[in-house]
Amino acid sequence: MLKGRESLSRLVGKRRRFLPNRHSLLSAPQSFLNLDIDPNGKLVSLEEGSSNQDEQENTVVEGSVTCPVCSVKLSAQNNTINSHLDECLSRGTKRKLTQRTLLELNFCPVSKIQNFSCDSKEFGNDLCPAAHDESHVQDASWGLSNLRAVDESQNQVDSPSGNPINKDEISEVPEFDVTITQDDIYGVILETFIVGRRFGDETDLYLGASIYLSRDPDNVKDPNAIKVVYSDSGCLKMLGFLPRKLAEYLSPLIDQYCLNFEGCITSVPKHSIDVVPIQIVCHKTSDDKDFNDDKVFKCLWRNAQQVIESTKSCPPSAIKYQDNFCVFIGEVLRNSSHLLTDDEKDFIESFTSMSDDSQRLFVRLYTRKGPWFRLSAISYPEVLDPQQAVKELSETGYASCFEITNKLSDDDIKEILDLLTVSELREILCILKQSCNRGLRKLDLIASLISSYNEDLCPLLPSMVLHRTGSCVRISSNAESLIWRAERLFFLNGEQDLSAFLLVDLGIIKYPTYKCIVSQQIFSARDDLLGYEEVSFYLYAKVLMPMLAFTISNGFALQAIEVAQIVDEALDGSNTGLVLKCIKIADSHLSNLVQSLTSESMAPFLSHFSATFVYSKVVLLGISFLEREHRYNDAIYLLKRLLNCFARDGRRGYWTLRLSIDLEHMCYLNESLLVAENGLLDDWVRAGSRVALQRRVLRLGKPPRRWKTPSFAESVKRKIMEVNVQGRPLNCAIGTKSRFYGEDGEQCGVEQLALQYYAEEGGWQGVHTESGIWLTIFGLLMWDIIFSNVPNVFRTRFQTAPLDLETESFYLVRKNQIESHLQKIHDGMAEEILITSWELHEGTACRGVNWGRHSLSELRAAVTCIGGPCVAAFCRHLAQDYRSWSSGMPDLLLWRFHGKYRGEAKLVEVKGPRDRLSEQQRAWLLLLMDCGFNAEVCKVSPIV
Repeated sequence: MLKGRESLSRLVGKRRRFLPNRHSLLSAPQSFLNLDIDPNGKLVSLEEGSSNQDEQENTVVEGSVTCPVCSVKLSAQNNTINSHLDECLSRGTKRKLTQRTLLELNFCPVSKIQNFSCDSKEFGNDLCPAAHDESHVQDASWGLSNLRAVDESQNQVDSPSGNPINKDEISEVPEFDVTITQDDIYGVILETFIVGRRFGDETDLYLGASIYLSRDPDNVKDPNAIKVVYSDSGCLKMLGFLPRKLAEYLSPLIDQYCLNFEGCITSVPKHSIDVVPIQIVCHKTSDDKDFNDDKVFKCLWRNAQQVIESTKSCPPSAIKYQDNFCVFIGEVLRNSSHLLTDDEKDFIESFTSMSDDSQRLFVRLYTRKGPWFRLSAISYPEVLDPQQAVKELSETGYASCFEITNKLSDDDIKEILDLLTVSELREILCILKQSCNRGLRKLDLIASLISSYNEDLCPLLPSMVLHRTGSCVRISSNAESLIWRAERLFFLNGEQDLSAFLLVDLGIIKYPTYKCIVSQQIFSARDDLLGYEEVSFYLYAKVLMPMLAFTISNGFALQAIEVAQIVDEALDGSNTGLVLKCIKIADSHLSNLVQSLTSESMAPFLSHFSATFVYSKVVLLGISFLEREHRYNDAIYLLKRLLNCFARDGRRGYWTLRLSIDLEHMCYLNESLLVAENGLLDDWVRAGSRVALQRRVLRLGKPPRRWKTPSFAESVKRKIMEVNVQGRPLNCAIGTKSRFYGEDGEQCGVEQLALQYYAEEGGWQGVHTESGIWLTIFGLLMWDIIFSNVPNVFRTRFQTAPLDLETESFYLVRKNQIESHLQKIHDGMAEEILITSWELHEGTACRGVNWGRHSLSELRAAVTCIGGPCVAAFCRHLAQDYRSWSSGMPDLLLWRFHGKYRGEAKLVEVKGPRDRLSEQQRAWLLLLMDCGFNAEVCKVSPIV
């Protein structure tokens, strides 16, 4: 895999179905990278002046535009364009661009676009970015935290703010003709559920056990919360809570009207975190008040009954994802409203005003692969009327529908063809009288149909396809883009999505407890967000805006994350030309946006949320790509660009090392040596990169290039102890992992063979762990430090580490606290801290901690035998530079006891017959030796 590919894929995360700026991105200004792709798909250098010649040949008259239908040049006047388009479309001329492009008049003069790229011809005239969809949305009448009653006419008694309802504050209550007597209240059985079991006390459930309801007004997540408590004698344990929607209406009945509810458990679920069915009954109050004349009471009681009735067909567990989605968009609006336009906020808020069916169907479709779905195939138990839900989603702009009568764009046809089965595709091909080999794959059948459609051989293909699929629905591009942005704002990464809620609900992941103290916004304004997600508008606005015959209401922005996704997809498809184009785009924006990283007021870790950081990852991937193609000169150019743009970055060590290596590939040995020497003067060159540069200086800096021996020569040349082990080989093929027969005759790898050797020779116990056990020890010992109350490093409830863990600020901000804690570890308290942390946090997710791989007894033995001073030194290095030192640790951790409380430990890097130490591994071994560890290399070779 190319260097940086995995990191880029994590950054992109869930790929977007719709990239609104794809064409405009690919026609953006190019860099000075002098490369292109020849017809054979190989990288070639561009001839000088070729781009200028292309520009002269393609120059057109100023102020003209090209019709996207017939390619005729027109005067750039709205009335002229509209009249000509009407005439073209009425003739039935086959359009060259999408329906959306035509509707938005998204085309512009070629003459001005040609200045941007010598490659713009291959994209036709659709070179301007598409405007955001302007879907008509309904105004939201309630806040996001409002839990809507079934009858919308009664929304006056809802609590939009999420606060308890006070009957004295209600000015208007809807009229009710229904009479409510005491018999309708007292003794009536209400069937509901206990939810939130993981927040309750750990206790066994019993069928028929007595319970009662108790208000929890101090609950930080819901001031209307109602606890369910055991009422058996001597057992006052909380079992969980009532569903949030029901608590919304019962809480004021308990607070304001002093109603008492008791009940029993009617069923015991199989799993401990499942909802628990219960029955509750309201008992008479002491004053025996008549509520028939109290309109507020009748409204609350009616709403509570309706919520209970609605949950009979859809228990809370079946619609939990709907509540999670509402919580998700609620937090985004509450914490990031300043980053959204009024139209975007109205659009998101309109979600809560839709029916339950529409909300549930949208979340279901959004989390599925799609993008298109057959309406006839949509069937979910909790969605009672899918067709009405689709209609409402379409009316509010959350979904797009295609009927048989609609015309489809080329992209839509390709996506909808994917809905057809192989037999349906073959049937269409047979009707079109085309050859249909039974051995063809589905992708080949689709490609054949699309090719025929593009050549006008089957103009009725859309009707034939839609005749078999029926009506189709998809998430609208506007909704998809906006919810994708909301996910980025909520999770702050591309690796997590809405499934994180599900993993918590199922008890699969438990996140640590910490306080989110936010004093500095990551994106202080919308422009900052667009700078991370998009390339700034000002770079092109002065050039492009005069060309547009319409106003783009949401602005023009080229998305940096889109570039990352496009290059990721291009690598999957081995599209060399597209990869190169993305590299050029990223390079062209580095120097323009690097100023955003130099703000002194910005915390260092916040620089990762910038467009420049995203582009640097694309460029780094491009460097690996060019090196693989042996284009070292171009790789050198990009490496110098990165080093010039990022003066304070932990990646400078790798960049400097690659620059020195590539210069050597080009036979520039003096320059390569000079780069290595200068790199050693850089404080940001650390760990394995520093050791590699030191070794390069020693190798290249021999007389007559250099006469003086560097001061670090002795340290780097230190002899690392080696042990040789022989074994019976199972295979010795080059390119395959070495396998041997172990002492017991079973097949094993070199690490297991080494463990057996040390167990026999010195009575050593141990584990093959590499970095795993070390990161687990660090996480457990430093747990309180990692999750301490530091401003701005915790932003969401789904973090497993502070945002600054992999930056130098982690140690600097907590220096006093860390040093005080490390002193305790140095003084011999490591085992006690480890045990306490394990017992308090077992199973809780934390960066680097693997609960299932190592037992507590193994961890205790390791820290005891290693000793306090060595453990403290190790933890200090990780705290100071977690990013540089969190990989490359020795394969084996061995220990043996001398008595009950004393022992010794050894760290061993195991190498097979054809393996050698990496620079990072060498750096770790040298560091461990400096810290007092017993470290060595074990070389396994076959018996001759």
